[in-house]
Amino acid sequence: MVYDLIVLGGGPAGYLAAERAGHAGLKTVVIEKRNLGGVCLNEGCIPSKALLYSAKIYDYARFSEKYGVTTTGATFDHAKAVARKEKVVNTLVGGIKAQMKANKVTVVDAEGKILGRDAEGFKVAAGDTEYIGKKLIIATGSMPIVPPITGVKEGLEAGMVLTNREILSLDKVPENLVIVGGGVIGLEMASYFNSVGSKVTVIEMLPKIAGPTDKEISDILLKNYQKKGVDFKLGCKVVEVTKDSVKYETEGQVLEVKADKVLMSIGRRAVTEGIGLETIGVETERGRIVTDRYCKTNVAGVYAAGDVNGVYMLAHVAYREAEVAVNNILGKKDIMRYDAVPSVIYTNPEVGSVGLTEEGAKEAGIDYEVANLTMNYSGRYVAENEGGNGICKVLVDKKHRNLIGAHMIGSYASEIIFGAGIMIETQMRVDDIKEIIFPHPTVCEILREGIFQI
Repeated sequence: MVYDLIVLGGGPAGYLAAERAGHAGLKTVVIEKRNLGGVCLNEGCIPSKALLYSAKIYDYARFSEKYGVTTTGATFDHAKAVARKEKVVNTLVGGIKAQMKANKVTVVDAEGKILGRDAEGFKVAAGDTEYIGKKLIIATGSMPIVPPITGVKEGLEAGMVLTNREILSLDKVPENLVIVGGGVIGLEMASYFNSVGSKVTVIEMLPKIAGPTDKEISDILLKNYQKKGVDFKLGCKVVEVTKDSVKYETEGQVLEVKADKVLMSIGRRAVTEGIGLETIGVETERGRIVTDRYCKTNVAGVYAAGDVNGVYMLAHVAYREAEVAVNNILGKKDIMRYDAVPSVIYTNPEVGSVGLTEEGAKEAGIDYEVANLTMNYSGRYVAENEGGNGICKVLVDKKHRNLIGAHMIGSYASEIIFGAGIMIETQMRVDDIKEIIFPHPTVCEILREGIFQI
């Protein structure tokens, strides 16, 4: 059977591409070897947020007295939190399956491999069946990087070393958890397990946490974690994992920290091996598929969306790339714009960022102006955060007077940051933003206050 489109991979990029294509009338098949929803829905974004929310409720119960509410005997049941997480995931996976059915998308539960191309189209094997598609979208996602550190392989086999997949399904909270990598995944898991009772140690090679996040924001986040008892080893290199510890090097010394479980969260790599790219000549670079701003590969009729192209390993970017790929397949010219991609760290407090940081603006040679406000300028923030130390930074291009960056740490940052992204995407000028009416009292008013400081 010949399809208009084959989608290889059923994660955020894959299932949304299939849904959009099916809705537009294309005869579409999506091939996924595990579960629809991919890493994001099954082993990442959604399950981690479910657990983090449970931990947040627990924190509210334990520290409610400063808000006039007294609770006694608050306890945390990790097993129940994990069960609720599974229920959330199953509900959403069911929703995706319903969307596939509603849009007449064929779903194949098997590992797919590209076999080549002939006059009819691209050939992909899945299970015992061969599928042919006039167009092909590759959306095979990414997998955790497992470094060749002594003891890591053995630790993975023994269940002592974990990736994002295993840590979300632990049957009990480890007494001592060591997290290797202070990026988004590591920090979110540090937040959860610290709140529910683990002694958490984070080992990071860089001198700061949270990767490319604005340094002032990441420093505030660091202090919040430290206040809660998380121990950070910055500028340190892990050299060995034993059966009950992690050894790391710092300033020429090798030190050791006790560990019942170790989370490896040093990054992810695109899944491109073993899927048959060589049979049609798809270009790769350092393990990722090379795409242009139309999400096209070097092979006519072949597109790549999501983590597999390695541009931004974020689900919301994958969604947009899927739409761009499908639109171009449909003959609607559409391009990816990566200048206003929001990023969020769903810790407590939350971090939201979009556009250029001060470091990025300096590197780009942009003459900019910055306003840096405490979140206490927001009435709602003060009302809901006793002793909060959040801030909001906005960056404006001095020459063109448009917003080029916004960064914040505090409650609701994840829900607010898209608004700043719209302003950057549309190149809104300072005077235009000042005319927007924000609801009051809301935390998002902090953006308006920041602009009025420019």
